[in-house]
Amino acid sequence: MEEELGMKPLLVKQEPDNISISNHHGGIDSDSSSGAGAGATVRPSDSRVTVILVISTFVAACSGFTGGCTLVYSSLAESGIIADLGLTVAEGVLLLDFGRLSLGFGFGLTCYVGPMYLAEITPKNLRGGFMSVAQSMICYGVSLSLIIGSFISWRTLAIIGSIPCLLLLLGVFLIPESPRWLAKIGKEREFEAALQRLRGENADISQEAYDIKDYTENLQKNSDDKILNLFQQKYVHSLIVGVGLMVVQGLGGLSGFSFYMSEIFDSAGISSSLGFILVAILQIPAIVLGAALIDKCGRRTLLMASAIGECLGCLLTGLSYLLQDHNLWKEVSPILALLGVLVYLASYSFGMGGIPWIIISEIFPINVKGSAGTLCNLVSWICSWIVSYTFNFLFEWSSAGTFFIYASICGLSVLFIAKLVPETKGRTLEEIHASLTHILQ
Repeated sequence: MEEELGMKPLLVKQEPDNISISNHHGGIDSDSSSGAGAGATVRPSDSRVTVILVISTFVAACSGFTGGCTLVYSSLAESGIIADLGLTVAEGVLLLDFGRLSLGFGFGLTCYVGPMYLAEITPKNLRGGFMSVAQSMICYGVSLSLIIGSFISWRTLAIIGSIPCLLLLLGVFLIPESPRWLAKIGKEREFEAALQRLRGENADISQEAYDIKDYTENLQKNSDDKILNLFQQKYVHSLIVGVGLMVVQGLGGLSGFSFYMSEIFDSAGISSSLGFILVAILQIPAIVLGAALIDKCGRRTLLMASAIGECLGCLLTGLSYLLQDHNLWKEVSPILALLGVLVYLASYSFGMGGIPWIIISEIFPINVKGSAGTLCNLVSWICSWIVSYTFNFLFEWSSAGTFFIYASICGLSVLFIAKLVPETKGRTLEEIHASLTHILQ
């Protein structure tokens, strides 16, 4: 199948890297010390490498954690906000709208910049694990908000969400600039210093530095930074993959589950507080499992498994409402609804939540990465808005049909991933870009 699509260079079997991820703190340990470029070595005894990468990952993770808190904020706070607005002057409404708009703008910016930065600074054998941990912070934010939001007011929840924002603001002053970006703008001395700092004082970065500079120079000779370059033929495959992943991620129904979770639980006859807590507890092991497997099983495998799980969750939830509509198995239908929501959200946390952003940050060359990220980000939020806006209308039309529609989209996403999405595990960014460009030449 992959040979027919011309993806063979990206789908060569790689030996799994010896990476383990702590279940408690999400930390990453590795017995493999190879750098991102062929011949580059990073000595495991040099703790500076781990410290710098962990700090950089933590800073990027703060943006994801903030976004996770924001995602669930709308669901948990809905009834409280509506009640309070009845006692609030018009200025309060405007401030609330402005605050939510600011959150959306900030998270929309960082949800792509964070993965892109981590993709550019981490060695190829650690890239997936570090980026997965950072992206999983979105789900950690969701889980924490689900638990805390069941016991405190929505205003207090909003204030708590500002804590990771402050950590992110302080952290950006501690982390190095992306070496690849420094190479792109011609700051050779700063580029080598940043790369050496990331790989460790005793690491040999000569081969990796040469590969990055050579690729960047050739790229700049053959193209410029105009946004229309993104639509050249050589970037078509990357563009289809990037935009397609955002579509299948956004239209898979997450916004409907997240923003209207309490209504789903209530209509199924389940306590909202109990449902929120169960969701939060289940998401954490799913996140840890996905982060532990991403550099061993690969991105495509986890994405397909995640999409299949989402499809199953939607089918179970839709079946629950179908049974309720026909007054069948009244004792079983609430259990099916709860099981469907748990399966869906656990599957999303396992792969579909973070891996699309990881792949997008890997497949675009640096000269179009900014415009590509903007486009993919825009598509992601448009799809999220479509699901959020249409969910109530679809739910009133047919509660069961709504989730069967989402199940169909998730099923189609499995085919899309299997046919078009390349495997990027174990490849440097330069190797990935060269292989994708070679497909259409």
